[in-house]
Amino acid sequence: MAYDGQMQTPEVLTERAGVWAVLKPAGWRMHPAGDDPTPTLTDWLEAQAPGLRPAHRLDQGTSGLVLCAVDPALRGALGKAFQEGRVSKTYLALVYGRARRKGIVRKPLADGRRGRPLPAVTRYGLAEWVGAFSLLRVRPETGRKHQIRRHLAGIGHPLVGDDRYGPGQRRPVPAFPGRLWLHAHRLVWTRADGETLVFEAPLPQDLEAHLQALRESA
Repeated sequence: MAYDGQMQTPEVLTERAGVWAVLKPAGWRMHPAGDDPTPTLTDWLEAQAPGLRPAHRLDQGTSGLVLCAVDPALRGALGKAFQEGRVSKTYLALVYGRARRKGIVRKPLADGRRGRPLPAVTRYGLAEWVGAFSLLRVRPETGRKHQIRRHLAGIGHPLVGDDRYGPGQRRPVPAFPGRLWLHAHRLVWTRADGETLVFEAPLPQDLEAHLQALRESA
């Protein structure tokens, strides 16, 4: 979806063992796309350190953690770990309706590039019921395109702000922040040497303010 809010600036949260944890705001593309003037994270990273590149990606409308590295070998190892499901990912998502306290969605998702459905698994747990909405901690075990959005919409709990997979008839959302309500909150990578690196990014101010507004109106 297009992001209608004020564009924020990425932020380097920490750097450990050559891995940079960067907070990508909603609305930023990962890479340039034709004549699109939207700011790109790759350009911003290059300005921070020559050769700094992301090891994986987030959708344009999603905020949160992106792990990056200057060293190509380290970046390749990280990218492979993501592809093989060896990085544990936790997202925060606000959805319509009062979701169950926990659940798991096992449903193959169509893949246009491969021309067939691919296995996809998403686990979720309830963080908080907020009026007519639910704040979920979501852990995708596979990495299919728009997996979280498609799986949660498929069980009747589409993400707030999702114009593509959201409710067919737009439902009113008090104090709507004007963006997709999905944030990459936590990444855990256990390296080949056994060391575990944990990275976290708090909710951005716009989402935190929206939660508070919903709590006050509930």
